[in-house]
Amino acid sequence: MPVAYYRPKIDQARKQKLVIFNHGYSGNKDERDYLAYSFLCDYLASKGFLVVSIQHDLENDEPLAMIGNLQETRIPNWEKGVQNILFVLNDFKRSHMNIDYKHVSLIGHSNGGDIAMLFAHTYPELMDKIISLDNRRMPFPRTKHPRIYSLRSSDQIADAGVIPTEEEQKKFRIKVVKSANITHNAMDESANEVQRNAINNYLLDCITQK
Repeated sequence: MPVAYYRPKIDQARKQKLVIFNHGYSGNKDERDYLAYSFLCDYLASKGFLVVSIQHDLENDEPLAMIGNLQETRIPNWEKGVQNILFVLNDFKRSHMNIDYKHVSLIGHSNGGDIAMLFAHTYPELMDKIISLDNRRMPFPRTKHPRIYSLRSSDQIADAGVIPTEEEQKKFRIKVVKSANITHNAMDESANEVQRNAINNYLLDCITQK
């Protein structure tokens, strides 16, 4: 399981804030998906965060289900992703003592966002914030902890029941923002400069909110 580290240049005496990133799905064709979001990982590292990007899909893995009830048929893929995150987090706790483990943020794009949402359902106590870049299948947990944020694309619609209603968003302090000019597929390295700046500013705002 390849992992990329984006390390901040800050005073090591201070406990570092950890961000874990999950890439979107590309058909198991490229085992470098975890590097396809370096613009946002580099940006968060420049702001003082230690960022870890996980490669979830390997060439010999079973392909992601494309038929049936995707909220059911994709569960095995999401569960594997949850275990990958858990492994990385537990490994960090053994080898990196100078991390603020009470305030870990988990970010994911598309299928990576679905994985992040399942992690929030399964291990809510391990994350402080979950940030989805346009996940479409796994329902948001209706909870105040971890805090849930989502940037929605301008061109894709989530499955029924995935995004909380406005009443639920207010009740659980869930923040959902609809983009006017960022498509679903323009949330990785293909994003232009304007889109990259918007994504980076959104992520930083979410992570630093109290």
